[in-house]
Amino acid sequence: MTTWMWFFIVAVIIQRLVELSIARSNEKWMKRIGGIEKGEKHYKWFIMLHCCFFISIIIETSINKHVLTNVNYFLLIIFLVAQAVRVWCIHTLGKFWNTKVIVLPGVALIKKGPYKYIKHPNYIVVGVELFVIPMLVGAQLTALLFPVCHLLLLRVRILQEEKALTRAT
Repeated sequence: MTTWMWFFIVAVIIQRLVELSIARSNEKWMKRIGGIEKGEKHYKWFIMLHCCFFISIIIETSINKHVLTNVNYFLLIIFLVAQAVRVWCIHTLGKFWNTKVIVLPGVALIKKGPYKYIKHPNYIVVGVELFVIPMLVGAQLTALLFPVCHLLLLRVRILQEEKALTRAT
């Protein structure tokens, strides 16, 4: 991997760690005021998927004989747009944003921001990222494998989330 690739991957990992810190803070607040966590059993699989994603990128780009030296600006723009949507999601949900399924009974669903247009915009952002990030650094196999794994996990997650949100409101 070239220097810019390492910088990019490390920056994304740092971003994820900051987001996990925000989510943890929001989780504590939500549970303190009566939030109930649902779907705990599948959460570890998301953590494993994302850890394996970065490991896969590093391994694939280390093995890959074709080293990218130029940035694909089209993919970079898609990545940056996805980041803007992610920030929009986090900002819209505020203290309710989380990486886990935590519901507060009696609290109405937020239907503004990106949630006004689509139910699960952050899941789309993650799916786009799981394709675009590895493509930016030349890890095509990772770009094909991990979005599919993400979709398989979402089949479980979205059903559990919808069930939890329907019962809470």
